[in-house]
Amino acid sequence: MQHDTILILDFGSQVTQLIARRVRETQVYCEVHPCDVSDAWLQEQARGGHLKGVILSGSHASTTQESTDRAPAAVFTLGVPVLGICYGMQTMAQQLGGTVQASGQREFGYAEVRARGHTALLRDIADFTTADGHGMLKVWMSHGDKVTQLPPGFKLMASTASCPIAGMADEERHFYAVQFHPEVTHTLQGKAMLERFVLGICGARADWEMRNHVAEAVEKIRLQVGSRQVLLGLSGGVDSSVAAALIHRAIGEQLTCVFVDHGLLRLNEGDMVMEMFAGKLHAKVVRVDASDLFLSELAGINEPEQKRKTIGRLFVDVFKAEAQELKSAGGGNAISFLAQGTIYPDVIESGASKSSKKAVTIKSHHNVGGLPEQLGLELLEPLRDLFKDEVRALGIALGLPPEMVYRHPFPGPGLGVRILGEVKKEYADLLRRADAIFIEELRGCIDEKSGKSWYDLTSQAFAVFLPVKSVGVMGDGRTYDYVVALRAVQTSDFMTADWAELPYSLLKKVSSRIINEIRGINRVTYDVSSKPPATIEWE
Repeated sequence: MQHDTILILDFGSQVTQLIARRVRETQVYCEVHPCDVSDAWLQEQARGGHLKGVILSGSHASTTQESTDRAPAAVFTLGVPVLGICYGMQTMAQQLGGTVQASGQREFGYAEVRARGHTALLRDIADFTTADGHGMLKVWMSHGDKVTQLPPGFKLMASTASCPIAGMADEERHFYAVQFHPEVTHTLQGKAMLERFVLGICGARADWEMRNHVAEAVEKIRLQVGSRQVLLGLSGGVDSSVAAALIHRAIGEQLTCVFVDHGLLRLNEGDMVMEMFAGKLHAKVVRVDASDLFLSELAGINEPEQKRKTIGRLFVDVFKAEAQELKSAGGGNAISFLAQGTIYPDVIESGASKSSKKAVTIKSHHNVGGLPEQLGLELLEPLRDLFKDEVRALGIALGLPPEMVYRHPFPGPGLGVRILGEVKKEYADLLRRADAIFIEELRGCIDEKSGKSWYDLTSQAFAVFLPVKSVGVMGDGRTYDYVVALRAVQTSDFMTADWAELPYSLLKKVSSRIINEIRGINRVTYDVSSKPPATIEWE
């Protein structure tokens, strides 16, 4: 199926992915490409009539410098609506005959914008109305330059006291631009604006839905794979689990999964993975117990980055050995594809360099090192067009249980980076039990106001093992045992995060259970650090 498409040209903004996510929320397909794509490439995308609009992103750069990027000239001759955001507005103005200058008063953060001109983009969209009847918008600004003269054919669409041209429109050509960022949640009507542009002005079909995407993705896998065999590294995480379920739906017995248990998983996680994929989906899963190998190789290593590299190297080594054995057992070339759970943020972040003049190029080494080349296999990445929330929705459509699909993120090195310092089996056993109690109580504690569990109200929650001992008293005796810290955060994008204000009664119950049920831990702390300055994980 050919979907109507919105093309997003990325000038290097930190929040370009948010534009794409907001567009996808309107159930319209979109793609992000570097801003330096060629005119010929753009014209090819427009053939067939499925390209419905173009969005120009923000940037950290300044259009007043000659070396900075400009939008390809073809953007303005394709005959489709164009929306410029922040830097995108400035380069649109400059390229079409307007003027951009450095602002004497920069704007970073909250601002109130007056909507003007009654344009199609902002008509009837406002957060409040002034006594004079002016519609006002509460928005998020982040700019040092500003448009000082409109290009020919444009009219004023929005303004602030310090930025007289905060929005402009050429409605004859359907070109719109705003100095603020509608993609961030701080712009309260941002979703409505992007929906107006995508559905109203561009007229794109809202046909990008995961429940309908299953059949489309299955057919695509079958066409690519044919009668050949596929190998997938199953970690138990959301991405690899959904990829495995989708590929299995498409080709059944042609898929073999390798699940490497490195001994640093959550409590009973290995058994749950096997029960789901081997037991319920009846997929071929090879479980490799490599816990002794990983723990022995990690002995004596304290530095976090060295631990990560060691775990990553060992995973590749074990997976490669299993893959070679499976290839040999299958007659040499029986396995033709290596499947990965690469998702769209990985694709965007590994885009072509500015000098390449190419669109997006996949970072083929994203999940499993250089294994595709070393094993002589082709890559199969069925989730490469999807954001995380879409992957979760696809998982539900495939019949995976919500508790698996909506689990909190878990780092690739597992508990190895939630045990501070050296990793030992004793520490891992204590930590996984403490973590399980914390998660169980979060799931069971319902917030009266929202009706949701505190597990659902937090974005990520886990326990951290501290390799220090403290004095305690249990009964009439003295204890000298280990300490664990609890971490729970709330975030919309994981770029910033606030510590979750869990109920004291919940924290009290978790602490009591951990100390009473786990011999070896006598103190529980709660991490009240936000990101930044702290990170979400401790290592």
